[in-house]
This record gives sequence, structure tokens and C-alpha cells, in this order.
Amino acid sequence: MFIEAINHRAINQYVYARDKETIDIMLETKKGDIDNVELIFADPYDFKGDKWQYRTKKMIKSGTTTRVDYWKISVKPEFRRLRYGFRCTDTNKNEIFFTERGFNNSVPADINSFFCFPYLHEVDIFQAPDWVKDTVWYQIFPERFANGDASLNPEATLPWGSMDPTPTNFFGGDFQGVMDHLDYLERLGITGIYFTPIFKAYSNHKYDTIDYFEIDPQFGDKETFRTLVKKCHERGIKVMLDAVFNHSGYYFEPFQDVLKKQEDSRYKDWFHLWEYPVKAEGYPNYDAFGFVASMPKLDTTNPEVKKYLLDVARYWIEEFDIDGWRLDVANEVDHAFWRDFRQVVKKAKPDAYILGEIWHDSMRWLQGDQFDAVMNYPFTNGAVEFFAKNNMDSETFADNITNVLHMYPQNVNEVAFNLLDSHDTARILTEADGNKERIKLLYLFQLSFIGSPCIYYGDEIGMTGGNDPGCRKCMEWDESKQDRELFDFVRKLLHMRKKVPGFGNRADFRFLAVGESMVAYQKQTKDAELIFVLNNSDQAQVIEVESLSNKKGKELFTEEEIIFAKKCEIEVKAFGFKCYQILG
Repeated sequence: MFIEAINHRAINQYVYARDKETIDIMLETKKGDIDNVELIFADPYDFKGDKWQYRTKKMIKSGTTTRVDYWKISVKPEFRRLRYGFRCTDTNKNEIFFTERGFNNSVPADINSFFCFPYLHEVDIFQAPDWVKDTVWYQIFPERFANGDASLNPEATLPWGSMDPTPTNFFGGDFQGVMDHLDYLERLGITGIYFTPIFKAYSNHKYDTIDYFEIDPQFGDKETFRTLVKKCHERGIKVMLDAVFNHSGYYFEPFQDVLKKQEDSRYKDWFHLWEYPVKAEGYPNYDAFGFVASMPKLDTTNPEVKKYLLDVARYWIEEFDIDGWRLDVANEVDHAFWRDFRQVVKKAKPDAYILGEIWHDSMRWLQGDQFDAVMNYPFTNGAVEFFAKNNMDSETFADNITNVLHMYPQNVNEVAFNLLDSHDTARILTEADGNKERIKLLYLFQLSFIGSPCIYYGDEIGMTGGNDPGCRKCMEWDESKQDRELFDFVRKLLHMRKKVPGFGNRADFRFLAVGESMVAYQKQTKDAELIFVLNNSDQAQVIEVESLSNKKGKELFTEEEIIFAKKCEIEVKAFGFKCYQILG
């Protein structure tokens, strides 16, 4: 038994309160080494004489990779307190007891040896808005979605789609353009819009804010935006705005005051200045986003800065009824600020969604006191590498996604923001070298996975584009130039996600088998079971799926009913897929 591979700590994501009655617990062991794990648990004060009245309950293997087996269990402690440990039995029937103080050959007599969950406080539970679990997002880069009001066009605006995007050109996208195409979004099945920044700024991307309380005039005015939000809500579409609180733009009035008055500026403590004179050219002599001189970093520990930004957070919710904030460069802002930010936002709108842009392991921000979710780039990387780029084998892909699912608590996974690409990355069809069949597999996987998925504008009709600025092309509205077959496929997936039990978010996910360029996975609820088989290869492939043995199912895309044999081998055509709804 490889006891050095047995891992648990009494912290997230290994133990946490899922709800006000339930505690989830996870253990890691070496792949294939442990045959059975039992949780030993009881209230820490439950004694008869000097004997602790513990119980045992078998844990379930929730996932496995080439290195690790994950074991999970949910328990409902009667008095909200818990002491616990683990009994691990290997394939040779050897057993060992694992507690906070290490390993023993028998159950330790000292209650203090065991892991401790002191008390389940409802206020400490990670709680994100429930509506997010059933939301499908659509990311809109406002300058490039649709030009609905030419009177708002900035100087030197180009005819729509007349040339490739550059870091500096404008095509006149605006709020009216979005409103003109809400029927399109509703037909697709979208229930949430994520707008990149809409506030007054110098650039076409608007991540260099000039005034956080004003709409950029090229998009419209506040009344137009208010109307847009109202029209979205009438269609059941939520609206999330993008805020840049890590840094401002060059023309932000306090920074301009610093450049003008230098050390005499009343705003000099709003920024992280290294020396005087402050030089906003070339390599900056102050903290900035990266080393971009036009984006000076704000000091969010400064009381005036904090008040200004928290007033911004409150204002757009209270005045315009927005439903969430996406927070740019969120990992470079201090945790204390984000804790205060959450308090302000949730007071203004308790079910507002708070989404941080973080590209790496984000457990520190997902304890229930800061964000509801982060942009799930670990998911993105695995899915795009395997399906679109085809430079990851199926076993590595399954390992990657299994690890992603066990990085965070289940209630965190259920509201994770699962994107495939964005304004910051190359478009998925470009990553796939134009192979639409790979993209269909990628969408099928994304839209049948756990979390809240996001589609980048235009991907659903086959738009292409490399990294910024190539990924920021004008939306193609000429249907003769759109891939309508891909649109219809995505639309069908969104309909299935909404209507087919187990297809969407509210189901457990696990891989069942991997083959050469193939994966099989299960989505399961108490009342429904779906099994997906995907072939990411240009050749027909066969994979054995033991979980289908002797079962009856219906393939959802063909509606064919099948009774599976005891040895169940599934053949899937090149770049093909199957989704079996288990009937018995």
C-alpha cells in the first residue's frame, strides 16, 4: 500500500459544506492501489463511557487519472459537527487507518487524532446564484457585434467588416445593434449576455477606462442601455458587465491629474508610483497592467479608490438592474477589496453573479467570501487541446478534465464559467484548422458538461480569427456567409441541455472509458442516466463501454432504441458521436 500517496486535508476542496445539512469529503489515493475506502465519522461529543460512537460509510470512487483515484462521500451530521478519518483497504486486503495525525493499524483511541469539521455554519457555505446553473452565456464584444445607429459612429469608422480588425480601428458596434439581434440570440437559446467593457474609454476594446460612471458614447447613452437591459430581461436573458478595477486608462481623470501635478496631485496615492516625475511613455515607472504605460494599476487598498470602485459596483446594479460583474485581471487585486466588493454587490442584488478572470487554480477566491466563479480556463485548455487542436491524447484529456472536476467543491463546479475562446484567444475554428467536425465535438462536450457554458459571438456560425486582434472581427450577419448547419447544431444542443434530463448542469459527470482518440462519459441524476461516446478521429473507432452492458437505451440524435449486449462495444464513425439515454 502506497500510504505516501494518500492525501487529505481538512480544507477546501477536500472537505466543505455543500448545503446547510450536508458535508462533502474527498480523499486521494494512488491509482489502482486502494480497493475500498470507508469514512469513519461521528459527532466529536458522542461517547458512551470512554468509547467514541463512530460509524462507517463506504466512499465512492468519483474519478480516476493515470496517477490518482479520487474518493468522495456526502454525510449529514445530526448536530452539524464532525470528526472523521478513513479506513483504506488495498487489493490484497491490507488495511490502514488514516487520520490527521497520520497512519495507524487500528482505529485510534484518541478523538483528537481525527480530522475535524468543527461546525457547519450556514453563513460560511459557498452560495452562488442558482439561476447561473441553467444559464448559457454569449460573449459580446460591443464594438464588433452590430452597428445599429450610425449617428453614434466614432470618427473614421469603417464600413462594417470591410477590413480585418486591428488594435486601433473602429466599425461602430453599439447597443442598438445588440437590440436589433435579440431575436437571433433568443432563437439560438442564449439566456445570458456577457458584455466586454461598455464604459467610456479611448480604445476599441474599452479596457482602458476613462470614466467608470459613463457609457462610451459610441455605444449609446444610459437610457439606451437601460432599454437594452429591460428588453433582455423580458426575453429571460441576464446581463453581465465587465469591470476593470485592477487598472484604469491613461485618460482617467485622476491619472491625468498625476501627470499634470506630479507629487502635488491629490490622486498620487491612487496608483503605485515608483518615482517622480511619473513618465507615461515607454517602460512605465509605476505599476501597470503588464508593462502597458496607458493602463496604470490602481491601489485598491487606498480608501478613496476603494470607495470609488465600490460605488461603481453598486451604481450599475441599482440604476440599471444588471445581473452580474465579470472582473478583469481579478487575481492581481487584493483579497480584502474583493471581500468588500462582494458585500456591496450582494447587498444591492443578492442573486448577482460575480465572475473573476483568473486563468489558474483559483481556490483562494472561491471560498464563498469573494467570487461566485472564475473563467474556467483549466477546462478550456483541456477541451481545446484535445478536440480542436488535436495535440492531446484521450487519456491525458480525461486526466485533465477529471482533475478539473476535483480542483473545486461540487457547488463551485456547478457555476463555473466554461468558455472555449474569447476576445483574448484565437477562435476555436481557427485552432481546429477549419475542421468543423472537431468543433461540433467540442460544443457537444462543453454543452453536456458541468457548469455554465459561454459561446463567443460568431463561433456558432463558423467565424474564424487568430489571437487578438484577429479574434475580434465584425459579426457576420449575411446568412449566405454563415454556417447555418453549425448554427442549427449548436441550437439543438442548447435545446437538449434545457429539455433532456441529465444533459445539462444538474447531473454528476464521470469518464467511463477512453480509447484511441475516443472518450465515453456518463451524466447521471437520481432519475436519469446519459452515456456519451465521442470519436475525435478521422477514422471509425470502436470502444467498449461496460456501463452499457445489458441495458436498454435510446440514441438521442437518431432516436434509435437499442438493447445492448453483455459485452458492449460501440462503433462510432469518424468524428462521430453517440448520446444514449438509458431506459432500463
